[in-house]
Order: sequence, then C-alpha cells, then structure tokens
Amino acid sequence: MQVFRGFHHPGLADACAVTIGNFDGVHRGHQAMLALLHNEARHRGLASCVLTFEPHPREFFARRGGQPESAPRRIATLRDKLAELERCGIDQVVLLRFDPALAALAPQDFIQQVLLDGLRARYVLVGDDFRFGARRLGDYATLDAAGQRLGFDVARMMSYEVHGLRVSSSAVREALAHGDMDAAAALLGRPWSVSGHVLHGRKLGRSLDARTLNLRFEPGHPAAAGIFVSRVHGLTPQPLPAVSSLGVRPTVEDAGRVLLETHCLDWPDALGREGGYGRVVRVELTHKLHDERKYHSLEALREGIARDCADARAWHAAHPPRQV
Repeated sequence: MQVFRGFHHPGLADACAVTIGNFDGVHRGHQAMLALLHNEARHRGLASCVLTFEPHPREFFARRGGQPESAPRRIATLRDKLAELERCGIDQVVLLRFDPALAALAPQDFIQQVLLDGLRARYVLVGDDFRFGARRLGDYATLDAAGQRLGFDVARMMSYEVHGLRVSSSAVREALAHGDMDAAAALLGRPWSVSGHVLHGRKLGRSLDARTLNLRFEPGHPAAAGIFVSRVHGLTPQPLPAVSSLGVRPTVEDAGRVLLETHCLDWPDALGREGGYGRVVRVELTHKLHDERKYHSLEALREGIARDCADARAWHAAHPPRQV
C-alpha cells in the first residue's frame, strides 16, 4: 500500500475508486465498506483509494473554537489506522491535512479540486451519513448529481449492524470509555491494540520491580485510559502476557503526555534485559482493571503495581489465548 500526503505526487494512480472518511479504528463497518470498495475497484480495473484527514476535522474545529477538550478521543494512532487499511487490501491512501483552506471549500469545489483534479476518481463510495464541504452542506445527493454531470459513479453503503447495534466509531469510543473491552472488540472485529517502536523512558520501572516497554500514543488522546490486562505481540513467536498502563502517569509525571507502559509478566531470557528497545510491538488491551490512580508515594505505587500484576496473572490464567 502506498501512502501519500496530499495528491500532488507522480506515484498516484491515473484513476481510482475512492472512499472518504476518518476511518478512526477501522471498525467492522469500515471493513465492510473497504471490502466493497476493493471489489468495485478490481471489477473496474482501478486502484482502490482511501481519502482521509489529519487532524480529525472535529479536532480541528474544537481547537479553532477554543475547546480542544471537546475533540473526539482517538481509537487508533495514525500508524495503526494505516496498518489496518493495508490489511483490508487498499492500494493507496491519500492523507490530506485538514486546515482552514480545506474546511472552507464549498462542496462543488471539493468535488472538482479534490476528487477529480486531485484523485482522478471514477467511482466514489460513501456512507449513508456522509457530509462534506464547508458547513457540511454537501451530502450523497450533492455527490450523486455531480457524478451524473461530470462522469463518475457514486454509491452509498447503508449502516452496518452487529446484534442490532449500528457499528460506528462513536460506539467504539463509548465502549472504550466505559472500559468494556469485549464490546469494543466485537465492534472492531479484533481486540483493541496500540503498536509502535519501544522507546527508552525514565527507567523508573526498574526501581519499582516492573520494567516496562514504552510506546507513545500520537496524535491526540486515546479513547480509553487506565490499567489493563494485555498481551504483547512482536517480541516472541507467541504473545506475552502482560499488564499495561495507558495515560498520563499522575503519580510520577502528570504532564499531559500520553504513554503506554507495558510490563511483561514473564520476560523471556533469550531477549536479554535490553532486548525490547527499538522493536516494533503491538499491545492488545484485553481487560480493564481500573482507572489511573495517583498514589501518595513511590512505595504505594510499587504496592499498587504488584496488585495489578497479581490480578493480571489471575485473568490470564482464566483466559488463555485461543489456539489457531
């Protein structure tokens, strides 16, 4: 899969089938839409393309309105979103910066400048609630009328439901906010996870008998925070049982920077003490133990970590990974 920042690149396909959206989380509704896009693109001999935005448009408007806290919490980092889009068989992703100029584009200008001049779209697939252009004045009817006039096909996919519940990024965020990891996994079609390079931290975990793998969650703030039972993929052939903290570390820092700290319950000797640094890992957050807590001392923090490790071991013993 090729990723382009903007559409002024020689590597872009001469013609494409495109879908447009934020695709935060690439949940099961997104996956169904991407499967349809993939099939239509192959049938028409076109490249399949996802047009997405950074920052999230609602995040842009929240900041511009002076209320950044009202922006939606992120389900996935950009890295994880792109990885899931590739897993769905997409040929190319065009990442557009959502800025004042893009926000001010009238619907007809968006169609001409972005879809036709920029992407050379021949087929456009959107969701049933799709809106676009300045003040969200454009909708499916606007797009369909333009397609008939300008010579590109337009299709609309209706809502995707699981057990009678409409699958949406908002529903995933709600499940994660309530710590319902099973509900989130059902909507996503997989356990919620965060991936990235393991970074050097302050090494505080060594003094607390809980060495950690540190990953940043960027950009934005995650849809869930707290202490989780987890599994680490990417260090050994089989996932490693672990316990993770996702948040701002109120006891030792509370600086607003979001960090995922993961302690493997049984560190493999073959990796050596420093064997995790620089590796790309994926951490599945499978069960929430509790919210972040601010302990009154490092000794109290050490005792809290020990309890979390014991609870995580008990959960892993009761929920062994399924054999594939």
